[in-house]
Amino acid sequence: MLQKIPLENILFLDIETVPEQADYEDLTQEARELWEHKTRYQRKEEFTPAEFYERAGIWAEFGKVVCISAGFFQESGGPRTFRVKSFTGSEPELLREFSSLLEGYFRGPRKLLCAHNGKEFDFPYLARRMIIHGLPLPAKLNLFGKKPWEVPHLDTMELWKFGDFKHYTSLRLLAHILGIPSPKQDLDGSQIRSVYYEEQDVERIRKYCELDVITTAQVFLRLRGEDLLPEGNITRIDD
Repeated sequence: MLQKIPLENILFLDIETVPEQADYEDLTQEARELWEHKTRYQRKEEFTPAEFYERAGIWAEFGKVVCISAGFFQESGGPRTFRVKSFTGSEPELLREFSSLLEGYFRGPRKLLCAHNGKEFDFPYLARRMIIHGLPLPAKLNLFGKKPWEVPHLDTMELWKFGDFKHYTSLRLLAHILGIPSPKQDLDGSQIRSVYYEEQDVERIRKYCELDVITTAQVFLRLRGEDLLPEGNITRIDD
């Protein structure tokens, strides 16, 4: 049961991704051909591969991570608090820093990762990009040989499904019906590419990513039947 999991053992996270290159024209000829082949079933007839490339960030083979935000609860020595830290910079750099967090503070069999739709997106995306950059997989992302009950991952979208495997609920919708302030106060996922490449505003992306982490943690509290954490109990860990 969720209530039996110590909150301090869970690292909540969210990632923001963009196409690996700013524009389709920046791809090599081989990469263009591979992109066309990869997306041939997702593209509607009215979209050319070039027009569809702005969505490349959702595929780890053609995208990259530009921000990882992570948060965790602290309950000892006072009222419950939630602390958030973000990793930005070059993709290899932020992946190394995040991996160090997993291999340090959040190493151990009782430590868990939690994200909204994390099992389908965040966790495998991070693992694939680490492998692409030749980085060793931290134990929390290395699922090779693990049995389903040994996988240290929680997913708020999966928890909300209650076994209904065809059901999809966005974080924004889930927050709305559970009475949680919306995480989409400034951006939505479709704007991340333009904010990164055209506005070059990584700080704006960081704030957006952190809001998703905070919202995911609040959803988890509601799924446990607990009250939301007051905004004043949420702090950011600066670099």
